[in-house]
Amino acid sequence: MPISRIAVGSPAEAGQADALKAALAEFISVLIFVFAGEGSGMAFNKLTDDDSSTPAGLVAAALAHALALFVAVSVGANISGGHVNPAVTFGAFVGGHITLVRSILYWIAQLLGSVVACLLLKFSTGGMTTSAFSLSSGVGAWNAVVFEIVMTFGLVYTVYATAVDPKKGNIGIIAPIAIGFIVGANILAGGAFDGASMNPAVSFGPAVVSWTWDNHWVYWLGPFIGSAIAAIVYEVFFIAPSTYEELPSADF
Repeated sequence: MPISRIAVGSPAEAGQADALKAALAEFISVLIFVFAGEGSGMAFNKLTDDDSSTPAGLVAAALAHALALFVAVSVGANISGGHVNPAVTFGAFVGGHITLVRSILYWIAQLLGSVVACLLLKFSTGGMTTSAFSLSSGVGAWNAVVFEIVMTFGLVYTVYATAVDPKKGNIGIIAPIAIGFIVGANILAGGAFDGASMNPAVSFGPAVVSWTWDNHWVYWLGPFIGSAIAAIVYEVFFIAPSTYEELPSADF
């Protein structure tokens, strides 16, 4: 059972070289991802006079996030596991694949990476707004929470199936592109309703730089619940106890 395998870890782990290198890799991966993803929206606004809330804008956002996440996961995979998302890290923690101490390191690095990416975007675009995630007209906070739960479930389930499962075999080769694809597809499904975050770090950076916190909790609660459900479902039903291996965090 995944719950029985949860580990807090030692405080000394936070000072170990491999943990610090992994956290740095997460910082860089999230910076790359947010700069490209958020930047694509800002570029679209620049070209269309702030008209990114169109079908073309949605497709552009989905494509940019899918491609950027594919790269961000790939470049971090051999160092940190390429989580690029606090919700993915939480799912790994729930499944017993990473300690709480290392998770906290990852979370700090991921959030900082997003903030730095948004600061760089604001400066390099001459002060353009890094738009925070928001709910569309007619979409309530709890509607958005359900959206985020379902979309993040799909994301973390994909992570488990292609990167975490010890039986994954050669399917692990396509993990980064599969993860990018599910995020792009979910943006097409949910972007018009709540922005389709699935990633608290992606929501956090723009919120800090624009100092806009309306319904921000939605983009933490939904992804963390969806991630936990996906981790528990996959661990309980598809990873047999006899196949458990001691997997270092850098294995996914």
